[in-house]
Amino acid sequence: VRNITDVDDKINARALRDYPGLPLNEAIRKVTEKTANQFHEDVKALGCLPPTHEPRATEHIEGMVAIIQKLLDNEHAYVATGGEGREVLFDTASMPEYGELSKRRLEDQQAGARVAVEAHKKNPGDFVLWKESAANEPGWPAMLIDRGEKVDIFGRPGWHIECSAMSKFHLGEVFDIHGGGLDLIFPHHENEIAQSRCAHGTDVMANVWMHNGFLQVEGRKMSKSEGNFVTIHELLHMEKFGGRKWPGEVLRLAMLMTHYREPIDFSKKRLKEAEKTLWKWAAAVSGVSVSDNQVDNSVLRILLDDLNFAKAKAQLDRMANAGLRGDVSAQKALLNSLYGLGFQRLRQKSDASTATIIRKERDPSIQLRVNKRLTLLAAKNFAKADRIRDELLAQGIQLKDSKDSITGERVTTWEVKR
Repeated sequence: VRNITDVDDKINARALRDYPGLPLNEAIRKVTEKTANQFHEDVKALGCLPPTHEPRATEHIEGMVAIIQKLLDNEHAYVATGGEGREVLFDTASMPEYGELSKRRLEDQQAGARVAVEAHKKNPGDFVLWKESAANEPGWPAMLIDRGEKVDIFGRPGWHIECSAMSKFHLGEVFDIHGGGLDLIFPHHENEIAQSRCAHGTDVMANVWMHNGFLQVEGRKMSKSEGNFVTIHELLHMEKFGGRKWPGEVLRLAMLMTHYREPIDFSKKRLKEAEKTLWKWAAAVSGVSVSDNQVDNSVLRILLDDLNFAKAKAQLDRMANAGLRGDVSAQKALLNSLYGLGFQRLRQKSDASTATIIRKERDPSIQLRVNKRLTLLAAKNFAKADRIRDELLAQGIQLKDSKDSITGERVTTWEVKR
C-alpha cells in the first residue's frame, strides 16, 4: 500500500480557487492529477513495482472521522477552541507509552523555545486530529460526540490521522511493516502509533518500522534553500545534474548501493559508478535468456540481513566476473537475479559498444599510457604528452586532470566515453 497525501491547506485552497463549481474531492483530484501522473511515470522508470493499493487521503475522510470518534469515546481526545476555531486534539498524556518509537519522554517536551505554547491545549505536545475551517475555507463535515454532547465541525483532518485511517482500511488494525524516512519518526510516526493504538486498543500499530536515511547531494543535505534540489523527473529528462540525463536503472542502482538506513550521498561520481556496474553486468549476461525472476540463493541470503543490497552487489559483481570468463551458470544466475531485483530494463544482449567499454576498462595498457603522459608532463615534454592524450581520446578514452588536495601534485583519472 502506497498512499497519496492530497489533503493539504494549499491544495485545498487552490482547488477552491481553480474549480469552484466542483465538489471538493473532484477539484482536489484535478489539482493533483498532473503531479500524481508524473510521479507514477518516474517511479516506473526506476523499476519500482506498482502497489496493490494506492489510496488517496480524500477517499478516507469518513474513516478518519470514525477513528477520531473512537478516540473521543476512549477519552484520548478532546475538543478545544483555539485562535483559528475549534480543534479536536489528541491528549498525549492519556497514553503512558507515548514517545516509545522516538525515545522521547513526554515530560521532556516542555513548553519553551522548541515547543509552541497554545493555551487551548492540555499539553504542549497535543496534536490536531481535526481542525475547523473558516467560512471561506474548504472542508468536510464531521459530526462528532464529545462527552455526550454533539459537536458538528466543518473542517479538515490533521496531518497524522489520514495515515491511520488508510492503513486501517487496507491493512487492518495491526500490520507487518511501516516504512518512511528518519525525519518522520517524530512527530508523524509517533502520532500515528498513538492514534491507532488508542483507537483500536492494540499493543502495536506495525510490527516492524523501517526508516531510510537522509538524502545528500554531493555531500550536502538536499534542500531548495541549498540550491541543490533535484527531482527524479529532472534526472531522467533534463541535463541538470552532471550535464546529462540519467537512465532509471542507473538512478535505482546508485541509491541501492548505500544501505537504506544510512545517509545516501547522491553524486555524479556515484551515478557514474552505478552506470559502469550496469555496463559490466550487461556484458556478463550477453546472449543469455531469462528463465525466471528468481534471485539466486547466494544473493538472497545476504538480502535477508536487513536488505543489505550494498553487500549483495559485491556478490552480483563476483557472478558478473565469472560470467565474463564464460561461466554460463553464473551468467544465468546473474540475469535471473537482476530481473528479480527490478533491473528488467537491463539489456539481455549487450551491444558492441558496451562490450568494447568493458574490454577497455580491463585493459592495463591504458593506465600505463596515462602514467607515461604524467611523466612527460613532469619533464615539460608537452608535445609528446598531448599526443598521448589525443591518441587516447581518439580511442574513446577521456582524461581528466586535477590536483591532489594534500600534495598539490597532478592527478589524472580516465573513463571510457559511451
